[in-house]
Amino acid sequence: MAKRTIKKAVLAYSGGLDTSIILKWLQDEYACEVVTFTADLGQGEEVEPARQKALDMGIKEENIFILDLREEFVKDFVFPMFRANAIYEGEYLLGTSIARPLISKKQIEIAHQTGADAVSHGATGKGNDQVRFELGYLALDPDIAVIAPWREWDLNSRTKLLEYAKKHGIDIDGKGQAKPYSMDANLLHISYEGEWLENPYNEPEDDMWLWSVKPEAAPDTPEYITIAYKKGDPVAINDEEMSPATILTKLNEYGNKHGIGRIDIVENRMVGMKARGCYETPGGTIMLKAHRAIESITLDREEAHMKDELMPKYAKLIYNGLWWSPERRMLQTAIDATQEQVQGEVKLKLYKGNVIVVGRKSDVTLYSEEHSTFEADDVYNQADAEGFIRLNALRFIIEGKKQPERIASLVGTEEEECRIETGKHTVCEKVKRFFGFRKKKETEEK
Repeated sequence: MAKRTIKKAVLAYSGGLDTSIILKWLQDEYACEVVTFTADLGQGEEVEPARQKALDMGIKEENIFILDLREEFVKDFVFPMFRANAIYEGEYLLGTSIARPLISKKQIEIAHQTGADAVSHGATGKGNDQVRFELGYLALDPDIAVIAPWREWDLNSRTKLLEYAKKHGIDIDGKGQAKPYSMDANLLHISYEGEWLENPYNEPEDDMWLWSVKPEAAPDTPEYITIAYKKGDPVAINDEEMSPATILTKLNEYGNKHGIGRIDIVENRMVGMKARGCYETPGGTIMLKAHRAIESITLDREEAHMKDELMPKYAKLIYNGLWWSPERRMLQTAIDATQEQVQGEVKLKLYKGNVIVVGRKSDVTLYSEEHSTFEADDVYNQADAEGFIRLNALRFIIEGKKQPERIASLVGTEEEECRIETGKHTVCEKVKRFFGFRKKKETEEK
């Protein structure tokens, strides 16, 4: 198939082996001008060296973009997601998923700024990221061309990649050795996949984990911290106000110290296969626990319950790369509306991998000690509960009177010797028969 005519492409560029090869491949295969974009999302690695590597490969200075996106990442992507308490499949805090829409957005902005007619990424054809990147590109610019080298080239092994790098004089800077795992990192998390982890029964090796001490080696003394919230977002730690990225950085330090935030899961990728991944999300794990705690005293019951019902749908949208979709934006508007009064302070105890809520307070709390006390009170008439219960049971009462056979099917009949006295307890004969006790008795009698 003939190559498309591309004049200029914006490449998501880390400066590593894979994206350096992609850069050269784009120049050769498409004969196009390449713009490099390197994002600092708090991944913990220097991003500035990518500038010199791009220059060495013939990229013009004006076509090299290195952006510090840490504050925007946390404020406009991580925090909105945590207002929803989003978790995919019960455990995954979506650390990789939530970074992709921001990278896509910046690539499109740079494409418009530089007059590029294409964007390119280094995601493989097996994973979720290809979908996340490209749904973002096309949602923000439906006319942009997308180049996904892993779906086009035949460099489908590390050996072939290294041979290509050697042939074209690409400086791999010691990166020719295969990593023990496929890893992705940003300020929210770090992930590990592949190699030893591909067998889901293999326990992760201790030296794999980079962002947290193992819980057994964490301090023997618990540490207490407080997190202050306003409109659903954390604004201060231990009474010290901080920017969004600084808050998450500080919480990562606490989580690292106390062995918090490790998970080992098998998840369902959107392309159809199951994949085993290990994740460290130290600050996010603390933040999620604290956010649910402050919501517990500031959200109305039905508001909180409906929000929990919406959460799995919201999380799936992010996992599947649909951050820019109308439905995600619709859900975000509803979620954000619930956060107007989510303010106050949460006290947490951090200890050997655990985040324990030990206190919460708010000047707009819905918790009423007067109503909740087990002591005498003047605000709650316990006799009111009888009418409340009978009204809630009214449909059962009517059905029971209109359809008495329903009750008979639930509790048995005298003919079946349904009820048997056993000391202090009455046990249904059907239950005994189900567990084989009746059958055993009948056999003994014969």
